[in-house]
Amino acid sequence: MGVLQDVAAHPLAQDFQALGLAAQISIILGGVIGLSVLIHVASQILFKNPNEPPMVFSWFPIIGSTVTYGMDPPKFFKENRAKFGDVFTFILLGKKTTVAVGPSGNDFILNGKLKDVNAEEIYTPLTTPVFGRDVVYDCPNAKLMEQKKFMKVALTTDAFRSYVPIISDEVKSYLKRNPAFKGKSGIVDIPKHMAEITIFTASHALQGDEVRSKFDESLASLYHDLDMGFTPINFMLHWAPLPSNRKRDHAQRTVAKIYMDIIKERRAKSAEDTQQDIMKHLMNSKYKDGTPVPDHEVAHMLIALLMAGQHSSSSTSAWIMLRLAQNPEIAEELYQEQIKALGADLPDLTYEDLAKLPLNQAVVKETLRLHAPIHSIMRAVKQPMPVPGTKYVIPTSHTLLAAPVVSASDPTYFPNPEVWDPHRWEAGSPNAPSLTRNSGEEEEQIDYGYGLVSKGSASPYLPFGAGRHRCIGENFANVQLQTIVAEIVRLFKLSNVDGSRDLVGTDYASLFSRPLVPAKIRWERRD
Repeated sequence: MGVLQDVAAHPLAQDFQALGLAAQISIILGGVIGLSVLIHVASQILFKNPNEPPMVFSWFPIIGSTVTYGMDPPKFFKENRAKFGDVFTFILLGKKTTVAVGPSGNDFILNGKLKDVNAEEIYTPLTTPVFGRDVVYDCPNAKLMEQKKFMKVALTTDAFRSYVPIISDEVKSYLKRNPAFKGKSGIVDIPKHMAEITIFTASHALQGDEVRSKFDESLASLYHDLDMGFTPINFMLHWAPLPSNRKRDHAQRTVAKIYMDIIKERRAKSAEDTQQDIMKHLMNSKYKDGTPVPDHEVAHMLIALLMAGQHSSSSTSAWIMLRLAQNPEIAEELYQEQIKALGADLPDLTYEDLAKLPLNQAVVKETLRLHAPIHSIMRAVKQPMPVPGTKYVIPTSHTLLAAPVVSASDPTYFPNPEVWDPHRWEAGSPNAPSLTRNSGEEEEQIDYGYGLVSKGSASPYLPFGAGRHRCIGENFANVQLQTIVAEIVRLFKLSNVDGSRDLVGTDYASLFSRPLVPAKIRWERRD
């Protein structure tokens, strides 16, 4: 008691007691935070596990390196790779996250076995509010593989052959009716227009006339609101009443209802419904156990199918236009390539025509190399995973993160990697990529349950991911983007507004990289 009385009588204690309640609470909280910071820093310095990858130093618990990573993920990866090598760990929103970069890192994570790594646990907080329940990551992996198989009917060569005229007509119609493209020349904020063009072309090609008739600029805006649900903060706060989440939820309900209403109408007049599109196919599909696909799953799969292409094609097409405006001579080469390959009268594009336009293909490929839509691909660790060629074992308390964007801009594989050079994909180019790992060998394929796909993931160039979760829309995205680019360069010359060679920065606010807006370019109608 005597000691306690002495403490209470101390002048500092008396000063503390004289403070108001708010000030007392602030001092106590400050002390707690200071102590937690001290413990956090000491644990990084004193308690290093030699069997785990090196840790990126951070000052604050929970926050860790979240802010630095979120500002510019590719820069964060490259700087820490230079310090620690291809495998390192950082704290992301309170979770130890181990990054493995380079081709071997891509393979280690993206080709991981189902018993070792899990995507559903990571992504369902993000995807379920956007797509809806019981589809994609809101269901067991085996069911997801069946759903991907259902949707592949829309992604065959015969389907692509029918899509090219649809995409071409949509692009020409949009550029004709939109006020921003009236007259002989003008300046436009290009990401907004490319988002609308990609949603109109994808909805019409993939989901038919009836669905497309429901889409206008306001519905394209709803898909933007859905896309913004993919923000890193929603790994933790997907449930929170944030303005972006309220917009996301409103958009999901609105778009799902549109699909559900169409499904209901089509079921009511099934005898008269002769359309053979992806919606009809899903409405008539059954799982392996004989269970018909419920209508709400049909609607949610249709949202997922369109979203899967929308976020990547929207940002990629915008980057392509910005790069062509930065390099107007390449845009002119694309135009001349069409005249040479297809004829001076430039007939309507066909699917077969795309194969005759290698530079057009290379523009898409090179843009995806430097501006891959997804910068981070994450997996939950289900059992301790030894990292090949190292002493490290990744524990189940960690999240794994693959970053193919790092190897795609690695000078080991891509000379002058920061230069946007579509010609690097031509034989004999001084900037030609060094992708010799499987050179001369037939690529091994595997069926995860939705058809044969490449098994190879030990590549520096993986813009669509790899493994069982490889994007099934890869071929559609290429057809869509090549067709859009071909049609636009037929109509317009492109340049930067100020005539410079500058390029806008990248917005990493969502999990998908996109141009910072406004991102304006000048267009000039060809004679």
